[in-house]
Amino acid sequence: MNKVRRKRLAEAIDLINQAKGILEEVKDEEQEAYDNLPESFQYGERGEQMQEYIDSMDEAYENLDEMENTLGDI
Repeated sequence: MNKVRRKRLAEAIDLINQAKGILEEVKDEEQEAYDNLPESFQYGERGEQMQEYIDSMDEAYENLDEMENTLGDI
């Protein structure tokens, strides 16, 4: 791989890291909002939906992490 393509891959890895950071912030904010809900709401429809969002963000983070590792191996 030439220097130009390596540089573009490095840029892609940097963007993935930025996306991971943003995703982590949003997930933490959603988790904090969930934790601040009264317990009765946590177990209700709203709380369950929020927990699904948190779980989905965790999964997305793991996928980004895997992409970063794959690109780093190239």
